[in-house]
Formats: sequence, structure tokens, C-alpha cells
Amino acid sequence: MSKVPSDLRYAKTHEWVRLEADEVCTVGITDHAQDALGDIVFVELPDVGEELYAKTEACVLESVKAASDIITPISGTIIQVNNKLIKNPALVNTDPYGDGWLLRIKAANLKEMDDLDDAETYQSELVE
Repeated sequence: MSKVPSDLRYAKTHEWVRLEADEVCTVGITDHAQDALGDIVFVELPDVGEELYAKTEACVLESVKAASDIITPISGTIIQVNNKLIKNPALVNTDPYGDGWLLRIKAANLKEMDDLDDAETYQSELVE
């Protein structure tokens, strides 16, 4: 069974969001998503300073199975990307909620978090 931390919010497209301080949100993919993708071999990250809109492509993960667009769950400006993933993309597989995070966004509208699932709802959708 996939891990689903209770302190995160979840998109239907299997990304997670953690609200940090000062309207900064960390974004990654869920344990379920990394398992479905298989071994991640390449990560194409966006540029710091890029503006993203909720439900649009943020970056691309390539696995031994396929390339997959990662959708940003919230709108805002990218303030940091996880450069560790360039040399070690497998961090997405081994620690999707920790060292395998993808990007940090200065949220444009934190109310968009209300559109995301809590852990219990996300978990229940995984077993349907």
C-alpha cells in the first residue's frame, strides 16, 4: 500500500503539496505515482522564476517505462528546484516525500489548496 502522509494536500494527478512558511509550497509526486512510473532515470526541471498556473505542466519525469508530464497543483512563481535530482533522479523513487521533492513555488493564491484532497480522501481514491 502506498504511503500517504497526512500533512500534505494531493492532486487527482498524483502530485502532493506541502505548505511551508510565507506562502511557499513544496511540490512532488506521490508514492503511488513513483511506483506506477517505475525507476526514474531523468528529470527535466523548470527554470527558477518561471510562472506556473494550476493544472499546467511543471516538469517532466522520464522512467524506464515512459516520460510523464508532472502537473502543478497550484499557481505561483518557482523559487527553487531540486537540483539533486539532475545527478540522482532515483531520489524521486526512494524518498518521494523527502529528498525527492521537485520544486518550490511562491503561491499566487493559497485558496487553490482548498481544491486539493486531504490524505484520507486521496487514500480512498487509490483503493477504488
